[in-house]
Amino acid sequence: MSRPTPPSYKTRNWPGYNEALKRRGSLTIWFDPEMIWDAAPSGGRGRQQSYSDAAIQTCLSMKVLFGMALRQTTGFVESLLRLVGLNWAVPDFSTLSRRQKTLAVNIPYRGSKGPLHLLIDSTGIKVEGEGEWHARKHGGPKRRVWRKIHLGIDEQTLEVRAVEVTGSHIGDAPVLPDLLSQIPEDQEIGSVTADGAYDTRKCHDAIADRGAHAVIPLRKNAKPWKAVTAGAMARNEALRAAKYLGRALWRRWSGYHRRSRVETKMHCVKLLGQRLMARDFDRQVAELQVRIAVLNGYIALGIPVTEAVG
Repeated sequence: MSRPTPPSYKTRNWPGYNEALKRRGSLTIWFDPEMIWDAAPSGGRGRQQSYSDAAIQTCLSMKVLFGMALRQTTGFVESLLRLVGLNWAVPDFSTLSRRQKTLAVNIPYRGSKGPLHLLIDSTGIKVEGEGEWHARKHGGPKRRVWRKIHLGIDEQTLEVRAVEVTGSHIGDAPVLPDLLSQIPEDQEIGSVTADGAYDTRKCHDAIADRGAHAVIPLRKNAKPWKAVTAGAMARNEALRAAKYLGRALWRRWSGYHRRSRVETKMHCVKLLGQRLMARDFDRQVAELQVRIAVLNGYIALGIPVTEAVG
């Protein structure tokens, strides 16, 4: 029996997408003359902040984009401001380091029309350290430290709508309710698609509480649950459908293949760096959130619109 021929796709908006790809390389998209660069007075006692959160986030975005250290980032931003004709002061490296720990990163998104279809996944990313080369040269165990990033993306716009950063010892399923809590209550969620690691009572109940439909593959030996909650009832319905259709046909019928888009998004996150440069956890969270803000900014410039042609 021959294997089916995979479909081919054609990009329908190539001129606009081509222009968006060119604009991603423009440095001017990160500097808006209308940006509030200086911090507003807090009204409290003590020394006031000199730079707004937007200014700190802009500098850290340059750091993430070009993989620079903090001192090099300061010099780079100074030169860019001179080139665009702005006489703004630039925070020094110690200010960037201190503010990064408590920075409330603004992650922009446009939103989609209609209910939100959320795709969930997680991946590990290395923390800067001695690594494998030090262990090979000097002996001893490998000093590996990982952080886990959990993402929820909008299937329609491919924007990241929810992000959580945890240690490597935290599983996937316990974080799902926290991801859903980042979606505004007035935002309707149509479906939540995730892999089999999220087939737990807590996850199904959290999805049902938001009035969403769970698209989560069940284990081969899955058994029905007591239908005491809406999440358990929905899961039992999915179990009956999977047994009736078969696991392969159920995946196609339920649209589970859409989850590959969030795996692609994980790859995009790692294209901005295979490891984290920050050393403590709070700064690492801010570094990853800045990456997400950069990616959402890229997507806002334009994404390809494709259709199957064969």
